[in-house]
Order: sequence, then C-alpha cells, then structure tokens
Amino acid sequence: MTSADESITAWALAARDGDCRAVEQFVRAVHRDVQRYVAYLCGDPQTVDDLAQDTFLRALTSLHRFEGRSSARAWLLTIARRAVIDSYRYTATRPRLSDVPDWQLAIELTQPCNVPGFDDGIALLDLLDTLPPQCREAFVLTQLLGLPYAEAAEVSDCPIGTVRSRVARARAALLNLLAAADEPATAAA
Repeated sequence: MTSADESITAWALAARDGDCRAVEQFVRAVHRDVQRYVAYLCGDPQTVDDLAQDTFLRALTSLHRFEGRSSARAWLLTIARRAVIDSYRYTATRPRLSDVPDWQLAIELTQPCNVPGFDDGIALLDLLDTLPPQCREAFVLTQLLGLPYAEAAEVSDCPIGTVRSRVARARAALLNLLAAADEPATAAA
C-alpha cells in the first residue's frame, strides 16, 4: 500500500471506531476517485453525483464491517462498482420518460462548450468507449485512478494477471486508435 492508501485506510478505521473528523478526512480523500470511477463506469454524467453519494451512503453505513484487510480505497471502489451495477439493474426494469418533445436538442444545448480541455476530454471518453468494458475498467482503475494492479484485481473481482492483460490490451487498442487518427492528418500535410 502507498502512504496515501495507508492514510485513507487509517482514516476509515478511525471513522469505524467513531472519530467524526476521520469520517470527513476519509470522504474528502477518496471523493474524487469515486466520482471519476463512477463516471467511467456509468457513462451518464447526470447520475454520477447520485451514484457517488449512494456509494458513500453504503460505505458509511457498513463501515463497522470494514476490517482493513485491503486498502479502504479499494474497498470503497468495490462498493462504487456495485452501486453502478445496481443502478443499471434498477433502470433496466423501468422506462425512462422525457417531458421535452425534442429531447436530443435539449441535451445538445445543455452540453458545455468553449471550456479549455473539454474537447480533449470528449475525445478521451470517445476513445475509452471503444474499449471492451472489462479492458476499460482495468485501464481506468490502474491508469486514471492509480490503483495498484492487486487492488484493481480486487475491485474487479478477477485475478491480477487478468487485470494486467486487460490493461495491456487497452493500451494497445488506444495506441492503434491514436495512430489511425494521426494518419489522415499526416497524409493531408
């Protein structure tokens, strides 16, 4: 475990034992990671905050069962993964209604634009969307959230070697996509 993960785990254990300040430190330390992970898993920017809040609600109500055998961050990201899966299951059984006649236009008009880095972020999301879901999850956990492979394996509920091969396949696929995108620009110049 890295020193940051050790601190996060220590705060979770202290929070489990009733330290209110530790609860705040724990949540503050992992909030961004949870939001980023949920955003990549669910793909729906409108539900990210709700799913992150659901993750913390689940974690804090079950904190008394956390024993510190793994890092608290890995434990929390596992809970986030379950929250997203449960959300998929819930929404799959219920129809989505729209009260706007032209809902596609309404969505397009609410998207931010002219924000520095926004186009690069969209391009990255588009590239990540082309990856198979398991490769994307392994890549996001290890390369974007910085989890060690062992913890990513724990969160993904698969062997560490599988995570390594998924990350390698994701990297290769992303490099191929980037090379293919550069070819027309090079040929035009």
